[in-house]
Amino acid sequence: MANHKSALKRIRSNDAKRLRNKYQHKTTRNAVATLRETTDKKEATTLLPKVVAMLDKLAKNNVIHKNKAANLKSSLTKKVNDLK
Repeated sequence: MANHKSALKRIRSNDAKRLRNKYQHKTTRNAVATLRETTDKKEATTLLPKVVAMLDKLAKNNVIHKNKAANLKSSLTKKVNDLK
Protein backbone atom coordinates (compact mmCIF):
# COMPACT_ATOMS: atom_id res chain seq x y z
CA MET A 1 0.00 0.00 0.00
CA ALA A 2 1.17 3.50 -0.76
CA ASN A 3 2.70 5.60 2.01
CA HIS A 4 2.78 9.06 0.48
CA LYS A 5 -0.16 11.42 0.45
CA SER A 6 0.21 12.09 -3.28
CA ALA A 7 0.31 8.36 -4.04
CA LEU A 8 -2.91 7.82 -2.11
CA LYS A 9 -4.55 10.65 -4.04
CA ARG A 10 -3.29 9.19 -7.33
CA ILE A 11 -4.89 5.84 -6.43
CA ARG A 12 -8.22 7.56 -5.74
CA SER A 13 -8.13 9.64 -8.91
CA ASN A 14 -7.09 6.66 -11.05
CA ASP A 15 -10.03 4.68 -9.71
CA ALA A 16 -12.45 7.52 -10.45
CA LYS A 17 -11.08 7.90 -13.99
CA ARG A 18 -11.22 4.14 -14.58
CA LEU A 19 -14.89 4.02 -13.60
CA ARG A 20 -15.71 7.04 -15.77
CA ASN A 21 -13.88 5.55 -18.77
CA LYS A 22 -15.61 2.19 -18.26
CA TYR A 23 -19.04 3.85 -18.14
CA GLN A 24 -18.42 5.98 -21.24
CA HIS A 25 -16.93 3.06 -23.17
CA LYS A 26 -19.84 0.75 -22.38
CA THR A 27 -22.38 3.46 -23.22
CA THR A 28 -20.71 4.03 -26.57
CA ARG A 29 -20.59 0.31 -27.35
CA ASN A 30 -24.33 0.08 -26.63
CA ALA A 31 -25.01 3.08 -28.88
CA VAL A 32 -22.95 1.52 -31.70
CA ALA A 33 -24.85 -1.76 -31.33
CA THR A 34 -28.18 0.10 -31.41
CA LEU A 35 -27.13 1.94 -34.56
CA ARG A 36 -26.04 -1.31 -36.23
CA GLU A 37 -29.40 -2.95 -35.48
CA THR A 38 -31.42 -0.01 -36.78
CA THR A 39 -33.17 -0.58 -40.10
CA ASP A 40 -34.95 2.79 -40.33
CA LYS A 41 -32.90 5.32 -42.31
CA LYS A 42 -34.42 8.38 -40.63
CA GLU A 43 -33.70 7.07 -37.15
CA ALA A 44 -30.19 6.00 -38.14
CA THR A 45 -29.34 9.41 -39.60
CA THR A 46 -30.35 11.14 -36.37
CA LEU A 47 -28.44 8.63 -34.25
CA LEU A 48 -25.21 8.66 -36.31
CA PRO A 49 -23.91 12.14 -35.29
CA LYS A 50 -24.42 11.31 -31.61
CA VAL A 51 -22.50 8.04 -31.92
CA VAL A 52 -19.72 9.74 -33.91
CA ALA A 53 -19.39 12.39 -31.19
CA MET A 54 -19.16 9.69 -28.53
CA LEU A 55 -16.44 7.87 -30.48
CA ASP A 56 -14.49 11.09 -31.01
CA LYS A 57 -14.63 11.86 -27.30
CA LEU A 58 -13.35 8.38 -26.39
CA ALA A 59 -10.52 8.67 -28.91
CA LYS A 60 -9.60 12.15 -27.66
CA ASN A 61 -9.30 10.85 -24.10
CA ASN A 62 -7.34 7.75 -25.22
CA VAL A 63 -10.02 5.35 -24.03
CA ILE A 64 -9.97 3.82 -27.52
CA HIS A 65 -7.37 4.23 -30.24
CA LYS A 66 -7.98 6.98 -32.80
CA ASN A 67 -7.78 4.51 -35.69
CA LYS A 68 -10.40 2.28 -34.07
CA ALA A 69 -12.69 5.28 -33.75
CA ALA A 70 -12.07 6.18 -37.39
CA ASN A 71 -12.76 2.61 -38.54
CA LEU A 72 -16.00 2.45 -36.55
CA LYS A 73 -17.16 5.84 -37.84
CA SER A 74 -16.42 4.79 -41.41
CA SER A 75 -18.22 1.46 -41.20
CA LEU A 76 -21.23 2.97 -39.43
CA THR A 77 -21.49 5.78 -41.97
CA LYS A 78 -21.40 3.25 -44.82
CA LYS A 79 -24.12 1.22 -43.14
CA VAL A 80 -26.37 4.25 -42.65
CA ASN A 81 -25.82 5.38 -46.24
CA ASP A 82 -26.76 1.92 -47.56
CA LEU A 83 -30.09 1.88 -45.70
CA LYS A 84 -33.20 2.54 -47.73
